Amino acid sequence: MPHTAADHPLRRALPLFLLAGFCLSSLDATAKYLVRDHSLFLVVWARYAGQMLVVTPWAWHRAGPGFWRTQRPSLHLVRSACLLAATICFFGGLRYLPLAEGSAITFLAPIFIVILSQPMLGERPTRARWAASVAGFLGILVMLRPGSAVFHPAVLLLFAAALTNGLYQIFTRKLAGEDPRTMLFYSALVGTVAMSLALPWGFAAEAISTRTGALLVLLGLLAGLGHWCVIGAFQRAPATMLTPYTYLQLVWTTLYGWLIFGQMPDRWSAVGMTVIVASGLALALHERRRRRV
Repeated sequence: MPHTAADHPLRRALPLFLLAGFCLSSLDATAKYLVRDHSLFLVVWARYAGQMLVVTPWAWHRAGPGFWRTQRPSLHLVRSACLLAATICFFGGLRYLPLAEGSAITFLAPIFIVILSQPMLGERPTRARWAASVAGFLGILVMLRPGSAVFHPAVLLLFAAALTNGLYQIFTRKLAGEDPRTMLFYSALVGTVAMSLALPWGFAAEAISTRTGALLVLLGLLAGLGHWCVIGAFQRAPATMLTPYTYLQLVWTTLYGWLIFGQMPDRWSAVGMTVIVASGLALALHERRRRRV
């Protein structure tokens, strides 16, 4: 039976998902602004510590004091470590590369999911998945042409971010059925503990101004709110229905790159970004059709 306009899942899920995209794009822009002059470890620590402060009381309130209990703690830890690695690589790459192009490269994560889905999930990739992956890779080649803004060794960090983000999503699928609040808590916990231990080795003594302190607090709040909205959206609508709207984040990152950093993709970079987005949208629509069948 088709959904009516009043009860369609997107009616409640899409506003949350769009707000999540805005928060996470704002998070990336804030991180790029901070890592130019401050320790990478400090910025990553603030991102996870802030998420921890937002997530923990919310999860406790909604699920009770046992919200952290799970039958698969090791898988939670590996999944969360992948997310932490993706964050470190992404923020580190943004120190040297434009925001919009850097964000576009991380949308290669679905390609790595296609490549790894058979050995890790036992899923045989379809021809449509391979075609979308090849198209996305061609878009990256266009962006990486010699002389482009992303023709820089730091692009390897963004490839690593896309790979570890793909692994993070695969492990998330392996944890299907787990309470989302538990998953969100462990994501914040692992990042907070690991970066708290690493902070003394990666944090050079420096004065933190009131402005920098406020931005570090904002970083954590954006991370917590953004991930809370993502989970809320996925609780109200299927992932296949929401995934195409993920690419709207590139609108925000392009706008932030222009307004804050004076960076605007050139013609060929825009072509490469368009190819990446088109391949991702085609893959998302293919998955939606397969789900209906």
